[in-house]
Amino acid sequence: MASPTQEGTTEPAQSGGLPQFDPHWWPGQIAWFSVIFLVVFLLMRGLFVPRIGGTIEARDAKIEGDIADARRLKAEADAQAAAAAAETAQARAQAQKLASDARAQAKADISASLAAEEAKLAETTEAAEARIRAARDEAMGNVRSIAADTAGAIVAKLTGQAASDAEIQSALAAKA
Repeated sequence: MASPTQEGTTEPAQSGGLPQFDPHWWPGQIAWFSVIFLVVFLLMRGLFVPRIGGTIEARDAKIEGDIADARRLKAEADAQAAAAAAETAQARAQAQKLASDARAQAKADISASLAAEEAKLAETTEAAEARIRAARDEAMGNVRSIAADTAGAIVAKLTGQAASDAEIQSALAAKA
């Protein structure tokens, strides 16, 4: 591509490459690099690094505080767990004692009730046995008269004559 020159002639443009690599521009580039480096360095040193450092220190302090709080809360939780375990053990022991006392009371009540029922049963049995003895004695008292009546009826039937009461009583006395 041709470009016009001051003289009006057309000559090819010279390609000098990148201006950064041209030694003719280096002193200006070094000066601007030094100024920009100094400004960035001063901003970093005076403004950004202290803020970042303060943020990091605040973050570390917060983390350490949180860890300390967590340890304190863990210690409190462990203490509360130990207290709860002790209360549970005490409640369990109290419940076992209460159950044992209830069992003992129930056994005592059952024993007393059983003794009372056995006493009633013994009394009822004794009364029944007395009634049986009285009925047996009454029946045995009537057996002699029944035997005498039966023997008189048998003798009358077999012999055709009635036996006297004295004969029947002597016969019964001989058999007894």
